[in-house]
Amino acid sequence: MCGIAGFYSPDLLFTEEHLQQMTSTLRHRGPDACGFYYNGKTGLGHRRLSIIDLSEAANQPMYSHSGRYLVVFNGEIYNFRDLAAGLGIRTRTHSDTEIIAEGFERLRENIAHKLNGMFAIAVYDVQEDALFLFRDRLGKKPLFYFWDGKNFAFASEIKALMMLPQIRQQKAISKTALNHYLYLGYVPEPHTIYAHIKKFPAGSYARLKSQGLHITSFWKPEHHIRAEVISDELTAKSKLNELLVSSVQYRMISDVPYGAFLSGGTDSSLVTAIAQRNSAEPINTFSIGFKEAKFNEAPYARQIAKYLGTHHHEFTVSQNDALEYVDMLPEIYDEPFADSSALPTLLVSRLARQHVKMVLTGDGGDELYMGYGFYRWARRLRHPLIRALRKPAAMALGRLSSRYQRAAHLFRYPHENKLQSHIFSQEQYNYSETEIQHLVQPAYYQPLEPDTLRSDLPRNLTAAESQALFDLSHYLKDDLLVKVDRASMHFSLEARVPLLDYRLVEFALNVDERLKLRGPVMKYLLKQALYDYVPEKFFAGRPKWGFAIPLATWLKNELKYLVDTYLNETVTHEIGLLRPDVVSELVRRFYAGTDYLYNRLWIIIVLHLWYKKSFETTAA
Repeated sequence: MCGIAGFYSPDLLFTEEHLQQMTSTLRHRGPDACGFYYNGKTGLGHRRLSIIDLSEAANQPMYSHSGRYLVVFNGEIYNFRDLAAGLGIRTRTHSDTEIIAEGFERLRENIAHKLNGMFAIAVYDVQEDALFLFRDRLGKKPLFYFWDGKNFAFASEIKALMMLPQIRQQKAISKTALNHYLYLGYVPEPHTIYAHIKKFPAGSYARLKSQGLHITSFWKPEHHIRAEVISDELTAKSKLNELLVSSVQYRMISDVPYGAFLSGGTDSSLVTAIAQRNSAEPINTFSIGFKEAKFNEAPYARQIAKYLGTHHHEFTVSQNDALEYVDMLPEIYDEPFADSSALPTLLVSRLARQHVKMVLTGDGGDELYMGYGFYRWARRLRHPLIRALRKPAAMALGRLSSRYQRAAHLFRYPHENKLQSHIFSQEQYNYSETEIQHLVQPAYYQPLEPDTLRSDLPRNLTAAESQALFDLSHYLKDDLLVKVDRASMHFSLEARVPLLDYRLVEFALNVDERLKLRGPVMKYLLKQALYDYVPEKFFAGRPKWGFAIPLATWLKNELKYLVDTYLNETVTHEIGLLRPDVVSELVRRFYAGTDYLYNRLWIIIVLHLWYKKSFETTAA
C-alpha cells in the first residue's frame, strides 16, 4: 500500500522539484521509503508502506528485468505468486510489484485481466516513451488526473496534484460535482469538486503518448451478469464459502502484523471468523463504541471476539473525540465528503495502527447481498399500484410527523431515470433534486445527470437488483471505499476488503434475489455462511447500525458550534454557493424538531468547511 504521483508533459511544464513536492504530500500513504524517476518530460514518484517483502530491493520505482518498463504502484496483488508461476517469471524479490513489471513485459495491457487485488498502477515504457495507467475493477484504490489535451499529471490524492502551479492556479468548482454532492453526499466518478481534475475510472487502463490519451474499460460489473441465476441454496452456499475462504487467505498474505475491523455485524464477523480459523494464533480485532446506547455495537463485537478467540481492542467514542477530526476532514478527503461515519472510521484506524500495519474489513456485503433498506424501497416504488398513487401518498405523509415527512420525500422522485439515485439520496437523508434547485445559487445550479441504466443485459434485473447494481457501481466505489482508504491511509494503515474479491462480486451478481432478501431477512445467504462459523444466537434480534454516529444529537449539543460557525447567514453569503435564506430556514426547522434534516445540515457544514480550508486559506 502506497502513494503514487507523476506526470507526462511534452511541453516540459513540470520540474523534478514539482515531482518531489507532489510525492512528499503523500508521505502518510507510505512513510517507509520514497523514490523518483525524472527525465524532463516524464516523472514518477512513489511513497512506500512496506507490507510484502520489506527489503530495499522491493522499493519503487521498479524496473522490469529488461530495463524497458518502470513501475510505480499503490495497492496489493494477492495472486502474485500464482502469476509468477503461470507466466514463468524468475523473481529477484518477493514483491508483487516485480510481478506487475514482468507481467506487463509479457502481456502489456492485458495484464489487467490477470490481477486479483486492489491497485492503481503507472507503467512507463522507456523505449516507446509511453505511459500506462491501471485502476482496479471496483475502484478500491484512488487515482486522480489532470489532462489539458497535451500535458498529463496523476496522483493517489488531489492534494498532490495541487502541488503543480499549473493546476493550482486554475482551480474552480465543478457545478456538476457540487450539485451531485448535495444529492449523494459524495462526488461521483469521473468528477471531482474541481472542474479540471478527474477521477480515473475504475476497471480501466489508459495509454498516453504524444498522440493523446486513450482510456479503455477492462471490467464492469454489468458485463458479468448472466442470463441464469443460481437458485439452489446448497449450491450457492458451498460456492460462496469456497470463494470466501480463498479470498480471505489471499488477503492474509503479509510480512507485517495485521488484524481486522470488527463491528459485530454480519460482514465483519464473517471475515474475522474465516481469518481466525486460518490463523495459527489469535488475530487482532478492533472496534469502537458510543456512549449513546442506541448506536453502540461494541458489546456485540466484544461477544463475537470472545467466541472466536481474537485479541480484541476497543475504543469508546464521544463528541470530543469526533471534534478532533472534524476540522481535518477537508485535508484528509480533499473534497467535500459528507459520510459522517468517516469520523469513527478515522478513530478505529488510529486505534488499529497502534498495534498492526494492515487490517481486513467487511465492506461490500450490503451491496452484494442486499443489506440496506434501499432494496425494499426499490420494490415498493416499482409496484404498479404505488407508482399510480405516489403523489397523493406523498401529500398525505407530508402532513404527518417528522418521521413520515421524511418518507414522503421517497415518493417524490422526478423521473424513472433517476429512481435509483433518488432512493439512495433520500434513504441517506440527503437533498432531493427539487430541494437542490431551491438551495443552490443560480450561478452554480446545474440539473442532475440521469442514472446510467443498461437495457441490453442478458436478463431483466428486478427493482432490488437494479438498486444494488447502482450502489455497487457508485455508493460503494465513491463513498464507502473512499472513506476507508483515506481514513486508514491517514494513519499509514493498509485496509484489505475480502468480500470485494472480483470473483466474489461476479458470483454475487448471479445469485437469485430470493437468496439475498428472504422475507424480513436481509443478506440471507451471507448469514447462512456466517452461521457455520458463529452461532446464529449471537445475531438474533439485533438492529443494524454499522459505523453510524448519533449526529442529530451531537449537532444539538457539543457539535452545535459547527452549525453556528458554518451555517450562519454571513458565512453562507460570503461563500456564495448556496442561498442564505434557505440555509437559515433549514437550521430553524431542525432545531424546531424536524430531526431528519440533520444530515442536510451536515452536508452544508462539510461543504463550507472544505471551502474555507481549500479556497480562503490558499487565497490568504
